[in-house]
Amino acid sequence: MKKLLLLSLVLMLGACGFHLRGPAQLPFETIYVQGGGNQLGPDLQRYLRHGTNVNVVQTPGEAQAVLVILGEGREKRILSLTGGGRVGEFELYYRLSFRLHDVKGTELMPAQQLELKRILAFSDVQVLAKEQEEALLYRDMQNDAVQQVVRATRSRGFAER
Repeated sequence: MKKLLLLSLVLMLGACGFHLRGPAQLPFETIYVQGGGNQLGPDLQRYLRHGTNVNVVQTPGEAQAVLVILGEGREKRILSLTGGGRVGEFELYYRLSFRLHDVKGTELMPAQQLELKRILAFSDVQVLAKEQEEALLYRDMQNDAVQQVVRATRSRGFAER
């Protein structure tokens, strides 16, 4: 009976049109990533290589599109205080601005800014652990930003031309 139920669920899942997402289809074949600092640039290039249909090239002259990282920034704000006047929570911000143009300089996507935020509960007793958690949250926001850049590029890119 269990096998029959499992088989029927698998067949219904296939019948509904479900399929894995696969690589993102960008409206150009080659891209050059300009800027991006120590970690963001390589992460973006890796995601473009393995998560999309484009080839990442080493010079802007080889590319159909140039993705320019205009800037990225991190900010940490106190969100709440405990009854004793100590920090209870921080709000972490990650900002990324970028634009997309072709090799002739024609703007394909004007400057865009992404802003992500996370809340970090803080404890004076676990300072080292909270520093590591903060670093992981920033890393997670950067990964989210990379995926959002690719989605924005896919939805705008050459489609407007």
